[in-house]
Amino acid sequence: MVRYYADKWDYELLDASCGERLERWGDHILIRPDPQVIWQTPKDRSLWDKAEARYVRSSSGGGSWEFYSKNLPESWRIRFGDLRFTVKPMGFKHTGVFPEQACNWVLLQELIRATPEQADVLNLFGYTGAATCACLDAGAKVVHVDASKGITAIAKENAENSKAGSSNARFFVDDCFKLVARELRRAHRYDYIILDPPSYGRGPSGEVWRVEDEIYGFVSELTGLLDGDSRAVIINSYTTGLSPAVMEYILGSVVQKKFGGYVFSSEIGIPVESSGLVLPAGGTAIWSKDKIL
Repeated sequence: MVRYYADKWDYELLDASCGERLERWGDHILIRPDPQVIWQTPKDRSLWDKAEARYVRSSSGGGSWEFYSKNLPESWRIRFGDLRFTVKPMGFKHTGVFPEQACNWVLLQELIRATPEQADVLNLFGYTGAATCACLDAGAKVVHVDASKGITAIAKENAENSKAGSSNARFFVDDCFKLVARELRRAHRYDYIILDPPSYGRGPSGEVWRVEDEIYGFVSELTGLLDGDSRAVIINSYTTGLSPAVMEYILGSVVQKKFGGYVFSSEIGIPVESSGLVLPAGGTAIWSKDKIL
């Protein structure tokens, strides 16, 4: 099963072919590489030639943006329902928003709005805060954590532009492992925990960690921030070695074993306008106190 959510968007995946996506972000069209796009369907040049920028990978690693239009701004905003997100061509082909996550934002909002009291959410590796904005908009209090000062500044901007109750958010530029350790010592607990870890990361002393090696131990620690009233834990992954089924097994053997409830997992994706098919774009596993899907 591939879950996706296509409504409310100011975004479209217009086409996908030959290792690339053609995407409309508001009024602007970009081309970005995607290793999942292994098919070589014909490209409609009347569409693809409208692109204003393209991220090109380098044979030596990394890559850079090529700009084709002087009218492309440095950054602009797109809409998802009542939320507003800043978009800009950044390093490593990113734009600041992962549109495939919309299905999880909607799910979180539905769960939070059904929570009897104001929900407390911990958003780890929170990036530019789309999930944070969705939770705030649903009435939650959110602790948002990311190690990048610049990225966290965009998250704050997104919350303010979305008018999503940013006064209910606390933004921390911090190492997620360190913050969780402090929260455990303080005996804090949360109703919802969101994890969107990168495939690779560096610790405070420069040590390299891989998400496959760290995720089980980290989820085990996070159970100390949950209790019998906690509602859900969501883990996202874009890492080949961390499939949805693997994440589901971890949640089942750690969180479900301690608190009961239900676990499920799925691929997430984006509908392709030209074909009507869905491009897989990562995976999600969810533990929830109640059966939701």
